[in-house]
Amino acid sequence: MDMPTILERQKAAHLRDGEASAELRIERIERCIRLLRENRTAIEDAVNADFGSRSREATAFTDIAGSIGPLKHAREHLRKWMRPEKRRTTPAILGLFGARAEVRYQPKGVVGVISPWNFPVNLTFGPLAGILAAGNRAMIKPSEYTPATSELMKTMFASSFSEEEIAVITGGPEVGEAFSRLAFDHLIFTGATSVARHVMRAAAENLVPLTLELGGKSPVILGRSADLDTAAARVMNGKTLNAGQICLAPDYVLAPEESVAGFVEAARASVTRMFPTIKDNPDYTSVIAQRHYDRITGYIEDARAKGAQVVELKPEGEDLSQQEHRKIAPTLILDPTDDMKVMQEEIFGPVLPVKSYRSVDEAIAYVNGRERPLGLYYFGADEGEREKVLNSTTSGGVTINDVVMHVAQEELPFGGVGPSGMGSYHGADGFREFSHRKAIYTQLRKDIGPLKMLRPPYGAGIRRYLDSQFKA
Repeated sequence: MDMPTILERQKAAHLRDGEASAELRIERIERCIRLLRENRTAIEDAVNADFGSRSREATAFTDIAGSIGPLKHAREHLRKWMRPEKRRTTPAILGLFGARAEVRYQPKGVVGVISPWNFPVNLTFGPLAGILAAGNRAMIKPSEYTPATSELMKTMFASSFSEEEIAVITGGPEVGEAFSRLAFDHLIFTGATSVARHVMRAAAENLVPLTLELGGKSPVILGRSADLDTAAARVMNGKTLNAGQICLAPDYVLAPEESVAGFVEAARASVTRMFPTIKDNPDYTSVIAQRHYDRITGYIEDARAKGAQVVELKPEGEDLSQQEHRKIAPTLILDPTDDMKVMQEEIFGPVLPVKSYRSVDEAIAYVNGRERPLGLYYFGADEGEREKVLNSTTSGGVTINDVVMHVAQEELPFGGVGPSGMGSYHGADGFREFSHRKAIYTQLRKDIGPLKMLRPPYGAGIRRYLDSQFKA
């Protein structure tokens, strides 16, 4: 069945069946949870096959458990989220006489989901927590870069959902382009900013509301009060998780000039503890495809050619030039300059530029001189400096004294700003993102004085009201 037909069937079913009850929404969410639990081994196998090398534990943690958590959260809270919200009437006197204002959260209908390859399961099921909690149906286009996982998810959903509820469409870029042109009631895209421009342009043809979860160059600011060993361990954990193929991975570090050498040594020690070997270590993830491998190694060589100091954090003597899979050792680029590609493009790999600063104002100015990132990370114990960084920079979200972790908080909205995205989801914010906030005003049944004075012929009553409105 072609995509437009599936969409029309889902829209027709949405109108035919009416608004989904809380019980049905919970039951759909529970079906998703069961799919993840029952297919754990198959998911781990498929993701490992697609990446070439990715540990079962990493997939179980980020993709499977990382999806079950949001689904459970939505299941437990959606009844509360569904309740109408009372609002004050304007003018307030109408409320005193019995008029009512409220907001009701109505399902939008059919939501399109374009999910990426880096966390192919989590970034499909995670948005579904809010989509299903809001009472919607979904059509999903997973990435062609993870074909085994995409086909597995297609089979999984088909085993538990009718095509009128959730449908998975697989295929390459042409399919993705056609998918983004469909007249959804909402579309969420997770991926590169460059691709998002095309998705947004395509969605504009049908004025489809969009949620864009993108990326960018998320900075780390190390304050002078930061504990370098702790900071380096947490930064390098975030940088090596999934080999840095994370939209929120720390993209560069701004460190006090006197702390750079200490950070490098602390980073080396941290990587050695996590990865005594890299080449044949199942805990260290491969780069997804040769094109991305060439892109990342190209950044390194470009930086080296332009005078940067390149520090590979790998075991002594381990040769990664001859390997079955596409593994790149954690690599620091010291003293990078802005003409280097590694400082111009989102890296999306295990490469970390480290740039020095003399004052925190200099670091803030550097961040503000670039496009607004999806995440920003500050390490330090100086409360005044922390507040200065928070108040003087703009980013999608912030984690203090760690990296990435704000995305794991279901009670916090997750989203970008400008080139790093638009809209946000997770928890209640996801429910609202995928709902239509319907404003409802109920007027007084009786035509009392305050209502009559708003109609001609105008008299003393309306003049007194207008005088009151123009007072300071």
